[in-house]
Amino acid sequence: MLIMIAAVGKKNELGKDNQLIWRLSKDMKFFRERTKNAVIVMGRKTFNSLPKILPNRRHIVLSKGKDFNKELDENVTVIEDKNQLISYCKELSKKEEVFIIGGASLYGMFMEFADRMYLTRIEAEDCAADVYFPEIEENKWEKTVLSEEEENEIRFCFVEYSRKRA
Repeated sequence: MLIMIAAVGKKNELGKDNQLIWRLSKDMKFFRERTKNAVIVMGRKTFNSLPKILPNRRHIVLSKGKDFNKELDENVTVIEDKNQLISYCKELSKKEEVFIIGGASLYGMFMEFADRMYLTRIEAEDCAADVYFPEIEENKWEKTVLSEEEENEIRFCFVEYSRKRA
């Protein structure tokens, strides 16, 4: 299954200055639980923004360069071509869960192929955001609110979107 996972603000804000806008422990826990023992796919900037190679996950990174700020190991596969990445992930997703974790260009690239999305919908805005999650064509998705939360006076909810089948 091909799944996208992200935390977004009211206007689909994802981040600024190559960092998450909101750091919510409940969201981090949600991410860890969902992606544990799965494949995570990201661009080089997202990979470099991680504090370390995430345990119990296989990392796939789209990058033409070799500008990495951490040592690569056997849990990291680098793919240089976006069409090759899409084909590889579509094939992998037939056997295991593959999570697209960012950045914005990868979300846009995989939107038409995703079977499911897990979005943390944050009830806040950040006008300094410089990357955004793509618009969702609501008529193509079944939406289920998994839970409503609050942390540090910020309200948010975990939402699952499942692609409607024709």
